[in-house]
Amino acid sequence: MQSQPYPSHRLAQVLFAALLGFVLGAGLQLQQAALFSWQAYASIVLLDLVLYAFVATKNIAYGLRMGLAVVALGLLGFGATGWRATVYLGDTLTPSLEGRDVRVTGVVANLPQRNESGLRFRLEVEAAVLDGQAVHVPPLMDVGWYGGAFSAGPAVVGDAASVVALNRLPADVQAGERWDMTLRLKAPHGSRNPHGFDYELWLWEQGVQATGYVRATARDPVPVRLAQTWRHPVVLARQTVRARIYQQVQERPFAGMIAALVVGDQAAIDRVDWDVFRSTGVAHLVSISGLHITMFAWGAAWLVGWLWRRSGRLCIALPAPSAALMGGVLLATAYAVFSGWGVPARRTCLMLATVALLRLSGARWPWPHVWMLACAVVVAVDPWALLQAGFWLSFVAVGVLFATDSGAGHADSTRASGLRGKVLSGLREQWVITVALTPLTLLLFGQVSVVGLVANALAIPWITLVVTPLAMLGVLVPGLWDVAAGAIGWLYAYLQWLAAWPWAVITVAVPPLWAGAAGVLGGAVLVMPWQWSVRALGVPLLLPVVLWRAPLPAAGQFELLAADIGQGNAVLVRTANHALLYDAGPRFSLESDAGHRVLVPLLQALHTRLDTLILSHRDMDHVGGAPAVLTMQPQAELLSSMETSNPLQALRPAQRCVTGQHWEWDGVQFDILHPQAADYDAAAAKPNAMSCVLRISNGEQTALLVGDIEQPQEAGLVAGVGASMLKADVLLVPHHGSKTSSSAEFLDAVAPRLAIVQSGYRNRFGHPAPVVSARLVARQIRVVDSPHCGAYTWQSWQPQNGACTRLQGLRYWHHHVP
Repeated sequence: MQSQPYPSHRLAQVLFAALLGFVLGAGLQLQQAALFSWQAYASIVLLDLVLYAFVATKNIAYGLRMGLAVVALGLLGFGATGWRATVYLGDTLTPSLEGRDVRVTGVVANLPQRNESGLRFRLEVEAAVLDGQAVHVPPLMDVGWYGGAFSAGPAVVGDAASVVALNRLPADVQAGERWDMTLRLKAPHGSRNPHGFDYELWLWEQGVQATGYVRATARDPVPVRLAQTWRHPVVLARQTVRARIYQQVQERPFAGMIAALVVGDQAAIDRVDWDVFRSTGVAHLVSISGLHITMFAWGAAWLVGWLWRRSGRLCIALPAPSAALMGGVLLATAYAVFSGWGVPARRTCLMLATVALLRLSGARWPWPHVWMLACAVVVAVDPWALLQAGFWLSFVAVGVLFATDSGAGHADSTRASGLRGKVLSGLREQWVITVALTPLTLLLFGQVSVVGLVANALAIPWITLVVTPLAMLGVLVPGLWDVAAGAIGWLYAYLQWLAAWPWAVITVAVPPLWAGAAGVLGGAVLVMPWQWSVRALGVPLLLPVVLWRAPLPAAGQFELLAADIGQGNAVLVRTANHALLYDAGPRFSLESDAGHRVLVPLLQALHTRLDTLILSHRDMDHVGGAPAVLTMQPQAELLSSMETSNPLQALRPAQRCVTGQHWEWDGVQFDILHPQAADYDAAAAKPNAMSCVLRISNGEQTALLVGDIEQPQEAGLVAGVGASMLKADVLLVPHHGSKTSSSAEFLDAVAPRLAIVQSGYRNRFGHPAPVVSARLVARQIRVVDSPHCGAYTWQSWQPQNGACTRLQGLRYWHHHVP
């Protein structure tokens, strides 16, 4: 095929600028807190078409043409993205249906995921009925089906055994099955914490606009399996293969890794194993990421090309390089589909297809134009990819490789033919990617693996050339899965050894965007094929990322950060040189808790070293995240009222919190006001009654953190502590706003100006109770709650300017809590 001559230099610049304008326009639309009407976006698109026609047909100056091209494509990106968003929002869950029990008929659309508490799956809705009337609900929703009497709630009547029987999970839920079940619905709502994961954006990209759980109590109709459909044959095949893997491979962790590689079930990998993979920088190899799909495409292209060259007739019909390129993309797409067709895999396949079609057309574009075209195509299909860390890691990595090697078209000694040359080339590319992506990784995650280069040097070829082929061939010959498990075991032992190194991971405070951008530029400069005197200029650009420190309170001041962890307590207290965490939030399952999901990332992002962890009492919504926090913070002292037989005592022996304990950090006073020493001798004492009560004061501002104390303990504090010690400006509302706490006498004694309620959105306990909310309102106490605010930051030096994370950086896909 003859190469097409590339357009003139100036026209090429216009093309690059136009594509960049499209990406920037889409990115600008993603910054909107609220959407315009669809008519407004349609008008913007029409304006763009008029402007584009003007640019294309008029003979205008080069500079003006470039500027108008950027504006025209920018308007197209902005308008088209906004228009799609308005259409999508038309299917959101009606607020009046939240908390209602709706009878829903639908088809299971993904791999069901089990844990010790139940089952989760995605449901494609076909019909919904409420009180005998058809209602409109979102077409796709995430559903939980919990075992035991979990979904019954506290108000269930009837025989307990029958409730458990009705709530018992079915023997198996298959992809493609049609079910008729009663669901308690709510809008997608995730925790919102500084530098935290945006769950609501993730659901938006997945097309999920409602969540719910199965109602299967003694008073609810039994869920009914109606039929096995063929709506999702690929997903059903994946589920069948996953079951065969678990049946064949006895070592559960290795079976989970094989399932992740073959069918894309990343949930099959245990949390502890993910920690090892992240610490060694190889997580991209065991998840179906963009890099994983790209490596699969490279391997498939090599295999197709090798086989194609065995036939002269085939080579005459189609040149081997073209066949290899087409085969690599098609096989990679087939693999991505079978492994779940996740958003990262879809983006990568789209990018690969764009580059392949451009090359097959005979066009020979400079690498920046190829790179920008692939970026624009991906953004056109999925604009919200611009907000995903994986998108930036993939495209920056590809751009750096283009600029430093294959895209530049130069030859060097590492391109020598033969095995040695390929090894050296691979090591060089890995080095280039590591150096270039380190600043971006620190910006996105606040940590980077120091041993990543060493780990990947072995892991990439081992996973790509040994484990993945064995795992895939195991579908035909199941015995090969045992061989793959053995290969994984050898690699995993090596990775564990690397992860155990004292400095395996470097953690820094997450830098601001300007520092991160400077660092990315510095990393790129360091790996460019320039003279070292020029490359050295990249070093100063890296310093803002490495040396950045999160702002801390001045001496004599303190800061509270009430994390958004759902139904539970977790408050980070920081002074100039010290930090304390009061409670560690709930445990959601054996593999998920507030510590691992929220608190550990938060402490890493702020680069905070805890001096003390206070666990107010033993209830799981206060100590569920403690193991993860204690593991991350080995130096932190533990202060608690939990009994000596509590399993957490085995992780770190706890000192009892007792009235009278006092310490001072940086001019800030800390006092324990409850429980009394004698309370530990009361055999019948409830855990809530033993909650550690902490008073924090700098003489001007005071905060009171009280755990789950109830009205008898409140009365004891009012009578025994004294008004001067109990009065506070900020109160962590007792027991999340339960009606058993927050008595009028206690609120009058504390007289707070601000009350913080840490509770879950639409929690099943109804916290905060209406009677408690009424008492707070009657006393003109400002109330901040987690569902409306997300994480709340309060600072003693500007107490009137507290910040709600949910309101900062608000975007149109975020849930607007009524």
